[in-house]
Amino acid sequence: MIQPAPLPRFARLLGLSGLLPQMLCLALALADPGMAGLEAAGLAGLFYAALILSFLGGLWWMAAALGGMARPGPYLLAVLPSLAGWAILLAQALGLLALPACLALLALCLLASPLADRHLARSLPVPPGWIALRWAMASGLGGLTLLLALTVALA
Repeated sequence: MIQPAPLPRFARLLGLSGLLPQMLCLALALADPGMAGLEAAGLAGLFYAALILSFLGGLWWMAAALGGMARPGPYLLAVLPSLAGWAILLAQALGLLALPACLALLALCLLASPLADRHLARSLPVPPGWIALRWAMASGLGGLTLLLALTVALA
């Protein structure tokens, strides 16, 4: 298996900058604990978390395609994040789940996402440091999303 080149520093920094929108949502929720501001910040964080989860699935799909994977498993794994994000957004839109519960579910999905990266890395080449970066990004975004869920729930 050919070993890819390490990720450039700017790529790692840009990846970690993906935490900034959720930091802003959390800051807004804490700054405006009134119902309207809190709900807007929570919904913005919900949409961002679902968007990133879906992005991860696309990343896994492309990794499987570039790696020449012929088994259906990696592609099935790759569509799960989009379906999970959509189902959680739908549950919120239909009033089936409260906003804090939806945020918490997305946080758990994000926190678990590096397990899929680690699984795929067993059969696909990944850049050195990729798994460590994915753990940092996923734990950061998942943790911030969980804090947002708690902030909304306790308001």
